[in-house]
Amino acid sequence: MVNVALILTIIVDRSLHEPMYIFLCNLCINGLYGTAGFYPKFLFDLLSSSHVISYAGCLLQAFVMYSFACSDLSILSVMAYDRYLAICRPLQYHSVMTKQRLSQLVCFSWVTPLCVFSINVLLTSRLRLCSSEIQRLFCVNWVIVKLACPSTNTIPNAIFAYLTIGIYVSHGLCIIWSYMYLIRTCVHSIENRRKFMQTCIPHLISLITFLVTIVFDLMYMRFGSKHLPQSLQNFIAIEFLIIPPVMNPLIYGFKLTKIRNKILSFVYVRRS
Repeated sequence: MVNVALILTIIVDRSLHEPMYIFLCNLCINGLYGTAGFYPKFLFDLLSSSHVISYAGCLLQAFVMYSFACSDLSILSVMAYDRYLAICRPLQYHSVMTKQRLSQLVCFSWVTPLCVFSINVLLTSRLRLCSSEIQRLFCVNWVIVKLACPSTNTIPNAIFAYLTIGIYVSHGLCIIWSYMYLIRTCVHSIENRRKFMQTCIPHLISLITFLVTIVFDLMYMRFGSKHLPQSLQNFIAIEFLIIPPVMNPLIYGFKLTKIRNKILSFVYVRRS
């Protein structure tokens, strides 16, 4: 509901049709996309005595989970680039961040992870599996690959997995590069420090929250103990689907003055 409220606020109010808010809108839409890949099946399993999913359904869910996580990182990287332009190159901002460039960045944020994980899932779909039991609340590509028979060639999967890691490490390097210039610029200007605190701090909080939940989940998936209580294992598995999608709209809604004022004015109008 928080994501929907923020999305509608940005869509309805034309004064919020600026690059920063459009990227934020996409971040919230992506949060809904990720949860839509998990909660319908999860709720169905709660009402059912048998927890079964088809192989095609499992691959689709794995595709949604991975593309959601990487779309988040892609959107956060273009948001960092947008803040770099706005604070470090304010005079060229509108000539660089045109409607065409904005459209290209939004498409990049969505198309790149969708294409990358389409190939990942296609490579996984060719594998012959020797087991059908997944010890997680949802399907994950790496877990499906581990179910492959010993005689099955999983080298292409491993190669493309490392290529995918390389692509998203470059996203991280782009964010680091942007913040190096942002910090260097803001050190010498009170006005730029104010802009940094207003617009970059929410972005940093969102980025750190996302990275901590994803890295924690990946580390647990690869090296975690199976002797933890099942409820704790379940929480670790779904934390990246709960914390970032809820935190992002709250952080931006409270911190960005324009959005906060629009939401408060709407609440006051409804009360009156």
